[in-house]
Amino acid sequence: MFFKNWKTRTASPQWIIAGLGNPGKKYGGTRHNIGFDALDFAASRWGIDIKRAKFDALYGTGQVAGQEVLLLKPQTFMNLSGPSLQKAGDYYDIPVERMLVLFDDVSLPPGVLRIRLSGSAGGHNGLKSLIAFLGEDFPRVKIGVGDRPRPEYSLADWVLSRFTQAERKAIEDRFPDVQKACELLLQDESTQAMSRYNGTGHAEP
Repeated sequence: MFFKNWKTRTASPQWIIAGLGNPGKKYGGTRHNIGFDALDFAASRWGIDIKRAKFDALYGTGQVAGQEVLLLKPQTFMNLSGPSLQKAGDYYDIPVERMLVLFDDVSLPPGVLRIRLSGSAGGHNGLKSLIAFLGEDFPRVKIGVGDRPRPEYSLADWVLSRFTQAERKAIEDRFPDVQKACELLLQDESTQAMSRYNGTGHAEP
C-alpha cells in the first residue's frame, strides 16, 4: 500500500488545469478572478491542495478522471499569465493541447459556460498572454460573468468589480458543471462536454 501511494504522489502530471485571476486579497471575489474560484471549487472536490509555489504560481498535483494533473493558479497578474503556464508545461513536457484553462468571459451572462478547444483572445488580457507564449490551441472553459451595464463603462473597472448576490449564485451553481466538464475533457470527451455543459444548462446531482 505504501509503495502504491508513493507512485501516485510522484507520477509526472499529464495535464495542466489552470485558473486565471489576479493574486492578493484586493482582487478576491471580483469578476476577473472567477477562474481562480472555479479551480478552487474543483480542487476541493478532487481533494487537491493548491498551496505549493513554483512556476510563478501556486500549484497542487493529484489524480483527476484517471489522469495525473497539475492544478495551477498563476501569481503574476492576469496579463502576465502566459510565462507561468509555459514554464510548467516545459518542466513536465506537457503539450499545449493538454493545458486546460478556466477564465471569465464578459460576453456571456453570469453562469453561462462555453467550452472550446482553441480560439482567439477575444479581448481577454489573460488569454492574450497565454496565446503569445503558447499559441491558440489550448482547451478552455469560459465562465460567463456578465457584460458592462453601459457601453461607456470602463471594461478594466468592470472586470475588477464584484458580483451581485444573484450573479454570484448563478455562477457558483455552475461550478459543479465546470468540474465535470474538466473531467470529460481529460478523458478526450470534448464533444460530450460541449453538448452537455455549453449554454445555461443545469448542474448534475
